[in-house]
Amino acid sequence: MQYRKDKTGRPLSVLGYGCMRFTRKGAGIDLDKAEREVLAAIDAGVNYFDTAYIYPGNEAALGEILARNHCRDKVYIASKLPQYLVRSPADLDRYFGEQLRRLQTERIDYYLMHMLTDVESWHKMEKAGVREWLAQKQAAGQIGQVGFSFHGNTAMFLRLLDVYDWDFCQIQYNYMDEYSQAGRAGLEAAAHKGLPVIIMEPLRGGKLVNLLPETARRRFAQSGRDWTPAEWALRWLWDQPQVTCVLSGMNSLDMLAENCRIADSARPEDLTPEDKALLAQVKADVEAKVKAPCTGCGYCMPCPKGVDIPGALRCYNEMYTENKRTGRREYWQVVSLRRKAAFATQCVGCGACESHCPQHLPIRALLKEADRALRPPHYRVATWVARRWLFGRER
Repeated sequence: MQYRKDKTGRPLSVLGYGCMRFTRKGAGIDLDKAEREVLAAIDAGVNYFDTAYIYPGNEAALGEILARNHCRDKVYIASKLPQYLVRSPADLDRYFGEQLRRLQTERIDYYLMHMLTDVESWHKMEKAGVREWLAQKQAAGQIGQVGFSFHGNTAMFLRLLDVYDWDFCQIQYNYMDEYSQAGRAGLEAAAHKGLPVIIMEPLRGGKLVNLLPETARRRFAQSGRDWTPAEWALRWLWDQPQVTCVLSGMNSLDMLAENCRIADSARPEDLTPEDKALLAQVKADVEAKVKAPCTGCGYCMPCPKGVDIPGALRCYNEMYTENKRTGRREYWQVVSLRRKAAFATQCVGCGACESHCPQHLPIRALLKEADRALRPPHYRVATWVARRWLFGRER
């Protein structure tokens, strides 16, 4: 196993264990199976284990596995505060205390604000006293390093980097998301500030393996490299020295062994120009199925009415490059649950976006199409309920 250093110089395995995808059995987690996989990962040198408060049964399963095998001190636990549920200072202690009990530990080594999507969400946490609370927990040794996980656009990520003296961050990043969400610009900005970057969704939840167009599969097969689609995606990430740790939801011993093998052999800047050209062709194969040829450049922004134009068009495209559920779920994460509304329905048709678009896209018409596709009636109802529950009580 290879290691890259965190902000303090502590070595983190380049392959991290994403516990969210522990195999489920009935209403709970298949603890015996998860235990075999976790112990095999530790034996292989994996030392970073990622979980979260809202992953059902997840923290408790990881805590039980580590406790009954007496290996807590062999690993670093990363978990996440459900910041979107925090209403008062008392909530901070309540959620954190529950997490310590579930994990059967006295400390969480890497503690993240879960799914920050905008600066406003952080300011809400500040009003609840999060700065002082984090300082107290760190001084007491109950929290090691403080970071945040992010779903949103690049501009917002860059703003979030400056609102607190973060120790690390976690972003969705893969060769298809190179210029969306935090993107390469976010990765490089975080690294420039000295922040370790943890990568989630390196395979887009398996879609860069299971849902590739046939043309892309043929390119990989004929490349002369004996690499699977998963290996191509992982090597693309580890080729970048700014990437500290890549999370993988490994739920089989075979997958674990394969990923550990790749993690042991992949080196920064190993990919050849031919490798990168092939991946660009694969990306083009996927993007050929898009509905709106938006590059995510952001020239259309800011919208005077607050619409997240690149976000809407990207998620609309994902409905067709991957599947409808994926695009809608992504829109739910990056737009629907944002504190400040950014829906396509806020468009008033002023046309400012179209006058700046390098691709000369009919953005106003595309936004209407995208909104109809991304938010069918039942999604609109669910969005209204979720936003009312998350934000309605603050007014």
